[in-house]
Amino acid sequence: MAIRTSITAFALAIGVGLTAPVAKAETLADAMIGAYNSSGLLEQNRAVLRAADEDVAQAVAALRPVVSWASDATRQFGTSRSSSTGGMIVSTVSNTMSASLIAELTVFDNGLSRLAIETAKESVLSTRQQLVSVEQQVLLSAVEAFMEVRRAIENVSLRENNVRLITQELRAARERFEVGEVTRTDVSLAEARLAAARSQLAAAQGALTIAREEYLAVVGRMPGALQTPRTLPTLPDTVDTAKAIAVREHPQILSVQHQVAAAELSILRAKAAMKPSVRLAGRLSVTEGVDSDRFTRGGSIGIEAGGPIYQGGRLTSLVRQSIANRDATRGQLLQVVDQTAQNVGNAYAQLRIARASLVSSERQVRAATVAFRGVREEAALGARTTLDVLNAEQELLDARSAQISAQVDENIAAYRVLSTLGRLTATDLSLNVQQYDPVNYYNLVKDSPIQKSQQGQQLDRVLKSLGKN
Repeated sequence: MAIRTSITAFALAIGVGLTAPVAKAETLADAMIGAYNSSGLLEQNRAVLRAADEDVAQAVAALRPVVSWASDATRQFGTSRSSSTGGMIVSTVSNTMSASLIAELTVFDNGLSRLAIETAKESVLSTRQQLVSVEQQVLLSAVEAFMEVRRAIENVSLRENNVRLITQELRAARERFEVGEVTRTDVSLAEARLAAARSQLAAAQGALTIAREEYLAVVGRMPGALQTPRTLPTLPDTVDTAKAIAVREHPQILSVQHQVAAAELSILRAKAAMKPSVRLAGRLSVTEGVDSDRFTRGGSIGIEAGGPIYQGGRLTSLVRQSIANRDATRGQLLQVVDQTAQNVGNAYAQLRIARASLVSSERQVRAATVAFRGVREEAALGARTTLDVLNAEQELLDARSAQISAQVDENIAAYRVLSTLGRLTATDLSLNVQQYDPVNYYNLVKDSPIQKSQQGQQLDRVLKSLGKN
């Protein structure tokens, strides 16, 4: 009777531990929203993108007039002796102040400045795609952290039930030993199994603590009650279709494509640097004597042309270097395309493994449940020993644990597939977040505004809202 009671309690405890509803449970979307809003890695790469945007502003400035000023105050002193001084030593002292206003404008440079602007724009587009890759990385980390906490919580629940029920089994074995129904060996087996169960519970609790800390690091807060995801993301039906999508859309591939374009432009820039340029220059200056009424005022304006003749082979070396860098980036693109396609295939393979494991674990749970019930009935009739009951309990426990792990692995694998496609973003997942607009800051700085302009003042407000000024 004691065996029947403990076995029935074991079955009920497993059922309650796995299916009991939780009020106000946190969803997977909530975890991803938290990660998106609190990620320092995302914030870092947004700043990297803003720095790349400034490269465009600096390249644009090269085509605009450069106006500067210079001033100096000079005291000249000395002694002299000449025929004009009658052979006498005469001291001379003069104090002057001068100021100059200089303006320069590049009129023609064989497209060098324009190419610099286009190169900077390609770098910006590449950096934007890198930001998307980081966003995918952050959201996938949130999925993994969420599901690992779920796995750890369920395992702790199973281990706690196991300890409780083996304790009941040990109590029943001792009672039966006292009336002579079992031997001391049965009691020792139950004691050993209880010690092992307590060790496994301690390990599960430690794993839960680690998972919670990982969740805190990724999401920005400790997890509460977590709700099991009810659906998986929609994925392409075939691996070939998924690979075609990834090659077209994955941000890593798009980023390197823009890097290739920038490398092509760098070759043209290196060739343009070998050609002459024309510059318009103007200067206004005034010099006043401090201790006299002497002064000079004047200015100049002119067109300057120039270009390299011989620089020891440096310029041609820069052209060859640009070509080599272009070829290297092309090779990198081919490598990234191949790696992305491989990642898609690997992710689908992991998903198939997880789904096969889930099907097998569900069958294992059904079979272990039937075996458990059979051993329970046989033990009640005296045809089974305490060890048989303990083994049946352990088989069912292991089956439940494998089922939980398979469910977690399936969810993680599905979102990994989504990541390899380039579609694990806040936009694709329709997350309720204030999304970072990479175009907003670029539009403010692309025309290289000065601080006192209306656009510059608007930029200052944006920086203040970001807390960066």
